[in-house]
Amino acid sequence: MTNHLSTQRLAAQPAEKDGQPLRMQAAPSKTAIPRFSLLGLPVNALTKDDLVGLVAEAIGAEKSFVIGNHNLHSLYVARQAPRMRQFYARADFAHVDGMSLVLIGRLLGLPLTRRHRTGYMDLLPPLMRRAAESGWRVFYLGSKPGVAEKGARLLRAQYPGLQIAVHDGYFDASAASAQNREALAAIRAFTPHVLLVGMGMPRQEAWILENRPSLAANAIFPCGALIDYVAGEIPTPPRWIGQIGFEWLYRLLAEPRRLAHRYLIEPWSVLLMVLQELLSPERRNAARRADREDPAI
Repeated sequence: MTNHLSTQRLAAQPAEKDGQPLRMQAAPSKTAIPRFSLLGLPVNALTKDDLVGLVAEAIGAEKSFVIGNHNLHSLYVARQAPRMRQFYARADFAHVDGMSLVLIGRLLGLPLTRRHRTGYMDLLPPLMRRAAESGWRVFYLGSKPGVAEKGARLLRAQYPGLQIAVHDGYFDASAASAQNREALAAIRAFTPHVLLVGMGMPRQEAWILENRPSLAANAIFPCGALIDYVAGEIPTPPRWIGQIGFEWLYRLLAEPRRLAHRYLIEPWSVLLMVLQELLSPERRNAARRADREDPAI
């Protein structure tokens, strides 16, 4: 999904859609970031600093990155929803949002560490601080009417100089609807550097995938209920809980009706996927080849 942003400095302008120039294909990121397969889905080993760095790179090079995230819920939903798999296949990067995935990745031989677990509440402070300092414009699409506005006010107060605009996520998101065109028009009018889409999995990923050609932003993140936490609509887990892998329990206790299936049922399906991967003929054959090639044997 990597694209150049249209600017007057480009030698050739791409075709227009809805009166707005579309972006051209960009060169790959200058940053050498390894890409791995986790249960058949792409994932990158990215820290908080790496993610902010990618945003800065995209803005400086006039590119556009779609940066997805993975947690247990995304692994489960991607198995059920083809559009989610398509989103991850087309996203430029996908970071780890959950200690459970760090543990699963290490079990499967991926070089993931605690530093690579970055939830959006962990990413928000350095990203908003850098946005305020550097003049990056931020647009948030999502949450109930009034909630996003409250969250934006709090962020402006916390990060003086922050330029942030919002649009609620309660609209007809079908591509041809008048409400969807209105949301796209609001984003285009603000010309954000960073676009945060908080409409929940898999709706937010499907929306980004469907509307990607019309989104003129340097960095596009699906971010779930991020602003709901900022606005105080949902209790915010202490950040140390996430680092030890128990943020899920805090959230389950805070919203048992909404999250019971996600945290009590879905992990068992993911566990089955992990076992199938560990016991797959390909992995067993690779292990046998490694044993034969080991000079110590």
